This record gives sequence, structure tokens and C-alpha cells, in this order.
Amino acid sequence: MGKVNARRETGKGRARPAAAAAVVAAASILAVSCLCLCACGQGGSAPGLGGGAPDAAGGGSASGTAGGSAPAATDGGLQKNVYAMVSKDIHNPYMKKAYEGFEAACREIDAEPVFRGPDVATPEWQIEIIDRLAEEGVGLISVTANDADALYPALHSAMEKGIKVISFDSAVNKDSRLVHVQQANPEQIGRVLVQAAYEMVDGEGGIAVLSTTSQATNQNLWIEWMKTELRENAQKYAKTPLITIVYGEDEPVKSASATRQLLRDPEVKVIIAPTAVGMVAAGKCLHDNNSNVMLTGLGMPSAMGEYIENGVCPWMYLWNPVDLGYLTAYTGDALVSGQIDGASGDTFNAGNMGERVITAAVDGGTEVMLGDLFKFDKTNIAVWKEVY
Repeated sequence: MGKVNARRETGKGRARPAAAAAVVAAASILAVSCLCLCACGQGGSAPGLGGGAPDAAGGGSASGTAGGSAPAATDGGLQKNVYAMVSKDIHNPYMKKAYEGFEAACREIDAEPVFRGPDVATPEWQIEIIDRLAEEGVGLISVTANDADALYPALHSAMEKGIKVISFDSAVNKDSRLVHVQQANPEQIGRVLVQAAYEMVDGEGGIAVLSTTSQATNQNLWIEWMKTELRENAQKYAKTPLITIVYGEDEPVKSASATRQLLRDPEVKVIIAPTAVGMVAAGKCLHDNNSNVMLTGLGMPSAMGEYIENGVCPWMYLWNPVDLGYLTAYTGDALVSGQIDGASGDTFNAGNMGERVITAAVDGGTEVMLGDLFKFDKTNIAVWKEVY
């Protein structure tokens, strides 16, 4: 099939949005039908669990496997060709796009993809989902953590059963995984977002951060690098301090409420929202209130197009979440098939993305890197908002 990864740029040069659009469309077509794992027919689902196709409503069956794949191959009690992606929550549009890439890769490697997530982004419901997947005996669990440490008992138990466990997007702690799929360099993300905020207000005005949950490992790491950028360049940022950090829990209503709270502080002149859900909520709030506060962060082009075009968000950044899901599936497959064990220096083939290398992560574990940030502004958003 065609390439899933869209080329991106970090500075000069042009990306290839037309090709990316075709690929995303192709990946979407693949998500045609879903079969339930046989174990799901036994008893009802726990409250708060969503599942099935990426657009499934929460509270239904906690399972969804794409149809058309080969029957699950059992090995030592495990269905080794069933690969699960556990989202922060089932409704998150960013996660739905990540699953498109995950599903496309699974079809290439003849594995059955499963997409699950809670109705609300809490670690408690992720634990419930992980425990159920372990009982069903899937071959791979890939999870983006709502809490790095809280998932340890459930993930460790799954690994003891022989299930391969990896994290993506938001890492679990190093003892809860074999490898992490990192979307972009955390240092680059933190520093670039602060630099963007500084430029937007011409170095005159306080910065506020609208994050997801206080336990989100990726968000917290990016915020630490933001603080490092501010501290190491204190003279430059003397009039652009970090005023506060608020949390929207990755929920639109809570994120909007947190944004309104920030607008009451006259010192806040720019908001950094390193979260797709927070970006949309903040953008709408700023627009509806005709606010002069600027916005930047990490957002989906399709959701943020109008706010970039009307100037609420002069520019923002992201990577292709479809690519992230695609790389996640291939990383997991390399572990399941025995090509790698997750050690630093291991190499594997990631389909259309070519050879990838496992490297040491800052938390003492290992990771594989997707790529660099891509900047979205008025010059390119009209095209990219049609892509993803």
C-alpha cells in the first residue's frame, strides 16, 4: 500500500500535503468493519469503557478488532497476532488518527488491530482495560499513559504473561514497558513552544500553560523543558515569565473553563496548549471572548484551521499522528516477532518508514523517535487542514 508517513518540515522547505491526504484517506478506508474478540461476548463491559472503531461511543463494548485479518494465532495461550492500542480516552480525535495509522500497519503485517480507551482520561479506567486485554491474551498492548506510574501493576502483570508491552505518545515508566515510541524530541517541543510564545508577544507578556492532566508524562516533560528554556535564557525572557499552569483533563468543557480562568489574569498574554483537545477549547474561548491573548501549542490542523486563519493562533506545531500510530504497530510487531527485545541499539524495519533504531531514553528506558516538529501557520494551514 502507499506510504502512511507524510513528510514534514522543521524550518525551510515544503512538505507534501497532497500525498499525505491521499494516504490518510486510504488509511480511513481501511477502517471498514470491526469484529469483537471472542472473549468480549462473555459478560458486559465495565462502566466508562469505550471501544470498537475509533468513532465508537464510550460505554459500549470495550473491544474492537478490524475485520478481514487472519484468525488469531494462539501461542502459549496468547493470541499473538492481536495488537491492541489503548488510548487516553476513546473520544480524542488525535488518538483516532493515531489508530488509523496503527490499523493500516497491522493490515500490512497481517495482525488484528484493537482500539480501546475509557470515556474519561483517567488511569483507573485504563487499568481496567489493560487487565481485560491481558485476560484475553492479546499479543501486544501499546498504551499512551494517563499516569506513568499508576499503570505499572497492570502492565507488569501483562508482561509476566508473555504479552509485549510498549507505550507511545505519553510514556509509562521504564519498568512498565519494553520500549516507548516518542513522537518528537521533548527538548525541542518545550523550547520551541516557549520561543513561539515569546515571539508572538514581542517579549512583553506572561505565559500560561494549558495542559492535560497533572500526571501526563509527555506533558510534564515538555513543561520541564519550557522551564529550562526560560531559566537558561532568563535575561531574554525577563518580561515573558511563566505565570501559571492549569489542567483541562483533556476534556473540552474543563479545558474551556481553565482558559476562562486564565483570561481573568491580566498578566497572561499568551497561552501554550500542548494538547489537541486544549488547543481547540482555548481557541474557541479566545475567539468567543474577542480576546487579545495569543495561543500556540500542539494541535490538529483540521480542528485548528479556523483559529489560525482568523489570527487567534498565529501558528502552532505537531507531527502526523497517523505516522505515530503506524510506527507504534511496527515497533510492537518487531518485539512480538523477536526481531528486537527493546534494547538500545536494536534496529528493525518499520514498513514505509524504513529502518528504525532503538535508543536510550532520558528516563533510563529505551525509545524510538518518530521525527521533528512541523509548523502550521497561515501559509500552509488551508492545505494541511484537509489532511488530518
